Amino acid sequence: MTNGTDVLKMLFPNGGWAIRGDEYEGIDFINIEPITKAEYNKAFAGYDAWKAEQDAKAESDKAALLSKLGINADEAKLLLS
Repeated sequence: MTNGTDVLKMLFPNGGWAIRGDEYEGIDFINIEPITKAEYNKAFAGYDAWKAEQDAKAESDKAALLSKLGINADEAKLLLS
């Protein structure tokens, strides 16, 4: 389930904020330009799609790297253990 921390990490990955709970009113903007409540709610609504896109990209990047190395995921696990 999406929470306010997830949304703020998406919007401001380098920090600059603190949040109590998931509501806009619980956000403290520290050394960053504040966003509006409407912008926060829009980002909250779009988080799941953004996260799915990020996960798909990470999987694609991983598969491309494994292919480039000529190994499969199980072989990579053995190398990392």
